Amino acid sequence: MGANELVNRQIILKNYITGLPKESDLEFISSTLTLNLEELKQSKAGEDVVVVVKNLYLSCDPYMRGRMRDYHKSYIAPFTLGSVIQGFGVAKVILSNHPDFREGDLVSGITGWEEYSIIPKGSNLTKIKYTDVPLSYFVGVLGMPGFTAYAGFFDVCSPKKGEHVFVSAASGAVGQLVGQFAKSMGCYVVGSAGNKQKIDLLKHKLGFDDAFNYKEEHDLDVALKRYFPDGIDIYFDNVGGDMLDAVLGNMKVHGRIAVCGMIAQSGVQSEQGIKNLYQLVPKRISMKGFLQSDYLHLYSKFLESTINFIKEGKLVYIEDIAEGLENAPSALVGLFHGKNVGKQVVRICDE
Repeated sequence: MGANELVNRQIILKNYITGLPKESDLEFISSTLTLNLEELKQSKAGEDVVVVVKNLYLSCDPYMRGRMRDYHKSYIAPFTLGSVIQGFGVAKVILSNHPDFREGDLVSGITGWEEYSIIPKGSNLTKIKYTDVPLSYFVGVLGMPGFTAYAGFFDVCSPKKGEHVFVSAASGAVGQLVGQFAKSMGCYVVGSAGNKQKIDLLKHKLGFDDAFNYKEEHDLDVALKRYFPDGIDIYFDNVGGDMLDAVLGNMKVHGRIAVCGMIAQSGVQSEQGIKNLYQLVPKRISMKGFLQSDYLHLYSKFLESTINFIKEGKLVYIEDIAEGLENAPSALVGLFHGKNVGKQVVRICDE
C-alpha cells in the first residue's frame, strides 16, 4: 500500500474578532489529506515521528474565544488565520510510528477541528485507559473542565466541611462539578445560572442545595444575602463582572475566591471595574486566578477519584452534544449566549 488520500473536512478561522465570535468568523471547508502509509511505517524512531488520528469528539470551551483574537500576551497563542482551529478532543489512532501509540488506540488531547489530524511527535496526546465510561467524558468530566473544577476547588479553595460555597455559571462544564465536589465535602452549595431549565437541573439533578436565575435578580447583593445571610466562605468564579463585585461584599472573613473565568467580560467594549475590592483587606479574603495546567501533578489523583465517583453513581454529568463537524461553529458561538445546557461537545462520529 502506498499513498492514501482522505477527504478531510475542516473548520478554519476566517477573521480575528474584537467582540463575541460569530459563525461567519469560521469557515467549513473540505481538503485532501495525503498519507504515504508505507513511508510513514518505515521511518525510523525519532525520524518524522507522527500520530495520525480520526477525531471523534471535540470540546467547545470559553478560552477558545481568546485564541480568536490577534493578541499575543496571553498564556496561549492565537489561532492562525486561514488555518484549522484547535481544541481538546477525543480521537482514534489510525496510523502511528510513535512507540507509545498504536493503530486503534483511543486518545485525548489537543487536536484540530477536522475529521483527521496529523499530530507531530504525538504531542499533548494521552492514551485513554478507561473505556467503560462514555468517550465524550474525556473532554468533559474526565478532561480539562473536570480537572479545572478539581484543582480549583480542592487546591485553590482549600474547602472545609460545612462551609458555604457559591458557584457562578453553575450548570456549565466546570461549575456543575465544583458544586458536586463541594457537596461531597459536606458543604452548603448554591449556584447561579441563566434560565429555569438550568436552575431545575442544579436543584433537582446535580444536588445543589439551592440556585437562582441571576437574570431575574434586580440586585445581586440582595440575592446573595437571601441565600447566604451569614456570608460566603468560598466563591468559585466563572463570570467576573457584576457578580464578582456583589460576592466581594458578601464574603466572610478569611473567605477564598478561585477565579476560573471572566465570561461576563467577553465581547465588552471596555473592561468593567470592580468597586468592592477594598473588601479584600478587612475580611482578609484570598482571591487567586489559576490555570489547570499549573496543577498537572494532581492529575492522576483526580482521574482515579473521579472515575470512582462516576462508577459509584456519586457524580452526575450533563452534556450538550451537537452532531456533526458542520455544526461545530454554531455550538462554539452558542457558549457565549448561554445556549448550552451542561458541557458543550461536538460529536464528529462514533468510534
